Amino acid sequence: MGLLRGIYLAYTLTAVVASSETHKARFDWDAIRYVYAFGDSYTFVQGTQGHANFSFIGDALDPSFTREQLLSNEIISKNTSSDGSNWIEFLTGCFQGRPSECSTQLWDFAFAGADIDGSLLPLHHDFTIPLADQVKQWASFVSKVLPKPPAETLTAWWIGLNDTGDTLNNATISDFTAFWRTEIESLFRSVNQAYEGGLSGAHLFINVPPEGRSPAHVGSSTGVTLKGHIDLFNEVLSEHVDKFAATHPSASILRFDANAWFNEVLDHHEEYGFKNVTGFCHCPESGYFWYDSSHPTERVYELLADAIKRHLQEGSSK
Repeated sequence: MGLLRGIYLAYTLTAVVASSETHKARFDWDAIRYVYAFGDSYTFVQGTQGHANFSFIGDALDPSFTREQLLSNEIISKNTSSDGSNWIEFLTGCFQGRPSECSTQLWDFAFAGADIDGSLLPLHHDFTIPLADQVKQWASFVSKVLPKPPAETLTAWWIGLNDTGDTLNNATISDFTAFWRTEIESLFRSVNQAYEGGLSGAHLFINVPPEGRSPAHVGSSTGVTLKGHIDLFNEVLSEHVDKFAATHPSASILRFDANAWFNEVLDHHEEYGFKNVTGFCHCPESGYFWYDSSHPTERVYELLADAIKRHLQEGSSK
């Protein structure tokens, strides 16, 4: 990556940090030892007791588990939506085995194919756990088992890719501003449930990337429509993050603009080592940005994790 491009990106991300942490309490990334995650396929990791290719532990058909099952469950290496490691594994350095054995423990309850709320959008499968139920699962079977000291805990929220995509052909929605507000209100009911259940430390909110530029949509009219859905979703999400920060001053509230980061890398892909950003390839070290029609490659996740880590380090209180 060229020097000027690196300076530009660093400036862009620093500006995102500064604009999003007006209400941030003290935060030190280097002190974080526990990371909890909720979301969809961009964030899920496979566990030995999870639904194959969908989750770390459990599914909607059997969401419960014992303390012993949770603590003995292991992350399976390179079994994510990229068929390699994903961003949150690179961020924490927790790639395989029992999370408790990682120096930064990754407890990932994201479920591939998840929307925010199953009462608002249909489940992709009868076994899918939407985010609202991921948090209920955590509250029921995890909250009293795993450590969560506020100064050492980060909770990551990345959701909305499926929500924005699943509404493309939904003729029952006439007012998308109202619909996204209803969805995001449901999201923050879950955030509040997690906060009140003990995840009262730092919270990282990540917005929806430009999925309209993925091979599934690039160059088509659906890509343009999807961009509008994502832009509006991200706007409503940002408003609610601000509200949450204002009403929870004791928590460190951070956000990362994945939409801006993806656009930056796609626009200047050769400077980041990518040769193809419109097609996809199920092959490692290929120079492709996209692994399949809608998910990025492992290399993208690695670069994304580096950017998020810089973001968190720059946002740390000194």
